[in-house]
Amino acid sequence: MRNLLTRLSVFALAAPVAATLTFGAGFMPMHARADGPPGFEDLAENLLPTVVNVSTTGKLPQSARKELPPMPELPPGSPFEEFFKDFYDQYKNNQPPADEKVSSLGSGFIIDAANGYIVTNNHVIKDADEIKVTLHDNTTLDATLVGTDEKTDVAVLKVKPSKPLTAAQWGDSDKSKVGSWVLAIGNPFGLGGTVTAGIVSARQRDISAGPYDDFIQTDASINKGNSGGPMFNLKGEVIGVNTAIFSPSGGSVGIGFAIPSNIAHEVVDQLIKYGKTKRGWLGVRIQEVTPDIAESLGLDAPKGALVSSLTAKSPAEAAGIQPGDVILTFNGHDVENVHKLPRMVAEAEVGKPSDVTVWRKGKAEKISVTLGQLETAEESGMLKPPSEQGEAKAPKKEPATQLESLGLGLSALTDASRDQYALPKALHGVLITEVKKDGLAAEKGLAPGDVIAEVDQQEVSTPDEVKQKVEAAQKAGHASVLFFVGRKEDMRFVALKLKGK
Repeated sequence: MRNLLTRLSVFALAAPVAATLTFGAGFMPMHARADGPPGFEDLAENLLPTVVNVSTTGKLPQSARKELPPMPELPPGSPFEEFFKDFYDQYKNNQPPADEKVSSLGSGFIIDAANGYIVTNNHVIKDADEIKVTLHDNTTLDATLVGTDEKTDVAVLKVKPSKPLTAAQWGDSDKSKVGSWVLAIGNPFGLGGTVTAGIVSARQRDISAGPYDDFIQTDASINKGNSGGPMFNLKGEVIGVNTAIFSPSGGSVGIGFAIPSNIAHEVVDQLIKYGKTKRGWLGVRIQEVTPDIAESLGLDAPKGALVSSLTAKSPAEAAGIQPGDVILTFNGHDVENVHKLPRMVAEAEVGKPSDVTVWRKGKAEKISVTLGQLETAEESGMLKPPSEQGEAKAPKKEPATQLESLGLGLSALTDASRDQYALPKALHGVLITEVKKDGLAAEKGLAPGDVIAEVDQQEVSTPDEVKQKVEAAQKAGHASVLFFVGRKEDMRFVALKLKGK
C-alpha cells in the first residue's frame, strides 16, 4: 500500500489554473442544535478572514518538456521515413515554447497580522517568478518570499496590506486525538474560500514525502488547490497545514494529510528569523528495529533506531556512537521507532550537548553528543548520499562456500571482486556470490555483490568464519542471526531466521 500511495496517488494540492484572532474563554465555536449534529457557522465566520488564496506565475519547469528519442535511421526511400518525419515535426510544433508562463493556485493563512506573514506550502510557490495573495474580501496583494523548507514543504510569504489583517492562532497538534472534529479552509480548484469539516482519521502517518513525515490524516474534503491551507480544531486554532491527498483519480476520496502545527510552527519561526532552517545534525544512518533484529540484539521489544553507519567527522562519530547501537532515548524522550529520531534531532539545539541512551551489546549506555547544524553539513558536501547501486558485473567463477540453511554462496573478498562489484576499499568482510531465489537471504533482499562485514556483531573475514558463527548461533538455540551487510558505501543490519526456529 505504501508503494502505491507514494508512487501513484499522493498529489500535491496546488491547483493548476485555466490582527491575531483570539477567542475569549466564553467563546462557543460550535453552534448547538437540538435537532441534529452541531454546526460550524460561528467558527467558520471567524476563521475565513484568516485564510488567503495564493496564486503564482512562473516559467514552465524543464521537467514538463518531454523530449523524444532521436529519429530512427531508416534506409533512403523507406515507407516509414515520411511517417516518422511527420510525427516528429508535429510533436515538436505542439511543444510549449521555452519562455511560456504557467500559473497555479493554492492556499495559505495569515499568522502575523502586524507584519503580514503568511504560511503556505513550498510546492505552491516553487519556481514562481511572481506571487500574489488574495484576501477574504477579494483584495489582491503582491507577496514576497521570506523563506522555504523543502523537507517539510513549508514556505513563508510577506505582504504589505493597506488595512489591518486578521491572523490565525497556532494550536498544539500533539493534543489532537483521532476522532476529533476539524475544519479545513482553502481554495480548492481555484473556487475561493471553501470550508469543509471532518475528523482526525489517524496520526503520525509516514507517506514517504520527506525525512520528517508525521502527518495528520483527515477525512475532511480537501482537493487540489487546498495546499497550504489550514486545518483548524474547534477552538479555532491551526493544528495542521493541508498538504497532500491519497487519490487514484486526483479528487478527494476522504484521505488527506496535513503537516502537524508543532512541526510547521517551528519551521515558520526559523524561516522568519533566519530566512532558512537551522536543524540539529547527529550524523547517523538508521534503520528499523524489526522483531528479528530486536531478538538478535537482546532487546525486549522492537523499539528505537538502529545505527547502520556513521558520517565521517560527524557529531555521532566524535561522541563515540557506533554502528550496531540502538538509540533508545534522545534528550530524555523515548525513541519509539525509527521515524521519531530525525525529528527529535532536527528540533534539538545546535551546538549544545544532547543526552542519548543507546543499547550496545546487551546493555544500555548513556552518551553525550554535541549536535552540529544540518544545513552546514549539507553545504559542505559531507552528506552526499552513497553511490547509487549500479548493475553489478558478472562475477568471475570462483569456488564458493555454501551456506545452505540461509541460501547463500560465499567467497573471499579479493581485489578482482572489488572491481567486479565496484566496492569501496574501506569495505571489508566476506563476499556474497550466490543467493538462492527461495532462500531466507533472498527474502531479506540480499544479493550477489553484498559484503557481510559482521555476524552477530563480530567481524568476519573468511567464508568459514561466517559459517562457523551461523552454526554456533544454531547450536546456542538462537532464533535468528544478525548480519551487518555492506552494499557499496551503504551499510545495514539484516536479521535472518534460522531454520527450525
